[in-house]
Amino acid sequence: MAATLRLMQHLDEQSLTCPYCWETIDVLLDLSQPEQVYIEDCSVCCHPIEIQVAAEDGILTRLSGTRIDA
Repeated sequence: MAATLRLMQHLDEQSLTCPYCWETIDVLLDLSQPEQVYIEDCSVCCHPIEIQVAAEDGILTRLSGTRIDA
C-alpha cells in the first residue's frame, strides 16, 4: 500500500501539443524518474510521439514531444 501511495504522489497529468495534428492531448507522467524518453500514440490522430520528460525531486522540469519520421 505504501509503495502504491508513493508512486501516485509522483504521477502528474500534463498537456502536450501533438506535433502531427496540433491538438492538445493529456499525458500521464511518472515524475519519480529523473529522465525518461518513451513513445506514446496521440489520442486524436494515433501517430507515435517521442515524449521526453525530465524531473527533479518529483517536479517536472522539461516536457517535449517530437515527431517520429520514418
